[in-house]
Amino acid sequence: MQTKAQEMELPYKEIPDYPSTYTSGNVVSRMIDGLGFRYYWATEGLTENDLTYRASEDGRSVFETMEHIYVMSNNILLAPDAKPYERPANPQKFSYEELRSLTLNNLKTASEKVLGKTSEEMEDFKVVFKQGDRTSEFPFWNMINGMLADCIHHTGQIVLMRRASGNPQNPNVNVFLGKTRE
Repeated sequence: MQTKAQEMELPYKEIPDYPSTYTSGNVVSRMIDGLGFRYYWATEGLTENDLTYRASEDGRSVFETMEHIYVMSNNILLAPDAKPYERPANPQKFSYEELRSLTLNNLKTASEKVLGKTSEEMEDFKVVFKQGDRTSEFPFWNMINGMLADCIHHTGQIVLMRRASGNPQNPNVNVFLGKTRE
């Protein structure tokens, strides 16, 4: 488990203040921030029982769902630079704390990369996959309905599974306001 000092260092305990203007980049940044806030609280204080919980025999466990979100957070991070994501042949194994921190920091950095970007600048953003010699490239639109939406969906699954395993999310989390009542 993380110490209070480590936990305070993680982004998204609260959602950042919103930008003053509605630009393309600001809207996407806010979507990423919303995901980060939800993910922070969905994964805060998980126990070993929560991490191994799975809703069905063939479904992902909470920890496996976190790993899946982490992979997608790499895609979200790389897209503004149009850099390819290449799934490693032997993916590194992370602890719960490492996985949570890496994912939250990927989301924070990705949000900062798109913040303030214009529509014209965003046209250069690409979702790029690389498998061996094969590369597939997609417009950033696919990131919105793909990885961003999927991460939000899977974060909701974590909230549901942790409730089912007996450790519900902090009831003081207010995703509408992006704050947590103390």
